[in-house]
Amino acid sequence: MTTTLATAPEGRTRLRLRQEATRVLLTNWTGNSTVPSHTLYPHQWSWDSAFIAIGLRHLSPRRAQRELETLLGAQWADGRIPHIVFNPAVRPDAYFPGPDFWRSSTSGRAAGAPAWAETSGIVQPPVHALAAALVHESDPEASRRRGFLERLYPRLTAWHDYLLHERDLTGRGLVCVVHPWEPGMDNSPCWDGPLHRIVPAPGSSFSRVDLIHGEQAERPTDLDYGRYVRLAADYRDHGYQDTGTPHPFVVEDPGFNALLIASEHALADIAEALDRDPQQHHERADALTESLLRHLWQPEAGMFLCRDGHTDTVIEERSVTGLLPLIIPSLPSQVAAALQHTARGPHFGLGSTTVLAPSYDLQGTAFDAYRYWRGPAWFNTNWLLERGLRHHGGQTHALRERLLDAAGTSNFAEYVDPRTGQGRGTPHFSWTAAVVLDLLARLQDGEEPR
Repeated sequence: MTTTLATAPEGRTRLRLRQEATRVLLTNWTGNSTVPSHTLYPHQWSWDSAFIAIGLRHLSPRRAQRELETLLGAQWADGRIPHIVFNPAVRPDAYFPGPDFWRSSTSGRAAGAPAWAETSGIVQPPVHALAAALVHESDPEASRRRGFLERLYPRLTAWHDYLLHERDLTGRGLVCVVHPWEPGMDNSPCWDGPLHRIVPAPGSSFSRVDLIHGEQAERPTDLDYGRYVRLAADYRDHGYQDTGTPHPFVVEDPGFNALLIASEHALADIAEALDRDPQQHHERADALTESLLRHLWQPEAGMFLCRDGHTDTVIEERSVTGLLPLIIPSLPSQVAAALQHTARGPHFGLGSTTVLAPSYDLQGTAFDAYRYWRGPAWFNTNWLLERGLRHHGGQTHALRERLLDAAGTSNFAEYVDPRTGQGRGTPHFSWTAAVVLDLLARLQDGEEPR
């Protein structure tokens, strides 16, 4: 005999978790979009909003649509989606680097920055088409009535065009990132080598507002932050132009490219929903997958590794970004099997020594269970791993349960200690709540046997 989610004792716990996750997203909603955190991140972040929309669709498909529409409303004419859209109602000094630093509407004018919004000039991982497809599926009739996909499809296509045409800086058919913030894993040890070439901006030239709301032991060091500021300022001073700009930091990141591949497949689904030809999206996804396998797959490591575009050398550090290609549906079975083996092995310990997959190699010399992307486990990357494991026939029930339990016990923390699940960073974090809502919705729909 089976019991429903609503009547089982476990179901009552899950109902409470859903209510708490809902409260987080309602509290962080600003009227047009959702902030990751009112204290540490008081504006709209690009890939945060994609994950938030995936969760919001279970509460209000209309609000989930609005989340993505607001973000894409600040898209640049060259197609890029900036990694931050600044809220003019928030004090300029509430976050650094703020709008006065990026100066997008003036410094980015030649690259097509909008005059009606202030944004950053760099980008984040392209999860947006995947999010748009899932939001549409949550209420197709309302989506069609509002013309949601009809309006977003050309914008999402332009976004991918920008990445594929302007960011293939090595000519190997892969998208490159030009700043450590672009892959979303800000101070990963993967960036330590390429960052050594960067002369940091003087500490007197910027203020670490993040340390007001975050513990210094959990945040990037002053040295790293100085290098981030230097890279961003140089990119700004070159008008945010990709061609002809000397990029001292050029990295091919497997997670970033894998998300683009998944989103190209999602764009194909969107094209079909609009009665358009999806072939170009399938072809681009296949070409990207082939390049990813040729240049970043490392059989000896059992995973994908980043590549330094300047030295054309593999970056030996093992990061969760190298496991994210599991989300590619067409990944060769032997590669998917190797990734699953690596995820459960001693470097990531998924299902054995860790509660959730860490952001960095447990055996790496730079591993730190507390410091940002240098070891802690994040809910969005583990959600992506859970999705990838499902794609390739892996067992996901235990991972889903640990995701839900860790979110509830950590008060929806930004990230957690991968071994203990203890919350770190800021609490009431939006994408943590969002992925919880998505996992709970699938449990309630009967996808998981009870």
